[in-house]
Amino acid sequence: MAFSPSQSLIAVSHNIAQGAEAKVYKTSLGSTPILLKYRFSKQYRHPSLDVSLTRARLAGEARALLKCLRSGVNVPGVRMADVKDGVLGLEWIDGCSVRKLLPGAEPEDDDEQRPIFESLDDYGTSIEGLMSLIGTEIAKMHLADIIHGDLTTSNMMLRCPGRRGLPSSLYLIDFGLSYVSSLVEDKAVDLYVLERAFSSTHPESEPMFSSVLEAYEEKMGKEWPAVKRRLDDVRLRGRKRSMVG
Repeated sequence: MAFSPSQSLIAVSHNIAQGAEAKVYKTSLGSTPILLKYRFSKQYRHPSLDVSLTRARLAGEARALLKCLRSGVNVPGVRMADVKDGVLGLEWIDGCSVRKLLPGAEPEDDDEQRPIFESLDDYGTSIEGLMSLIGTEIAKMHLADIIHGDLTTSNMMLRCPGRRGLPSSLYLIDFGLSYVSSLVEDKAVDLYVLERAFSSTHPESEPMFSSVLEAYEEKMGKEWPAVKRRLDDVRLRGRKRSMVG
């Protein structure tokens, strides 16, 4: 049985992670390292539905990334997209997830893979500086009307500083649940998801998230008041659900 080019590439790639929706590999195109995201088939779905959903989600993720790139948002570049086989090839980001760099987080399954740099000092920044980078990138994404859908500190990476002393940069990753929307409600919910992720993963993180919002406000400009009002509404609804449930 002949393998497609994407399947052949996966066969010689190193599996580095697996989630409910996809397997993640590190490989190379020529001499350039890339990340492969393979959306494998789901046995619990009807085959035709599975193919349709896989193609739609992969295409949607690629479109969101390209829209972000055109808008100046720091996200991995798209190196290849094979909609038929459910494979997306992305720029490899050398660095570390923000989750691992902030205090309080429990170890993840792949934490035995040591990052190149292990502290914020190595990246030439501080917690305050990192929060500012996070708020700025999310605002740039929202100004482009892209909703991430799964904002957590695991889905953000601090890229290693360049050899010439260039500053570190923050990248948003994993756009598998992203979509396009100009609705203030959707942007507020995106922020609320991140706020909840901070509180559950990093104890006593309220000052950190406040710094994220300060940078977000500065970048959003006149768009911020409407998002803030809706974020307050979303928080209130969340507290009511917690009290009931």
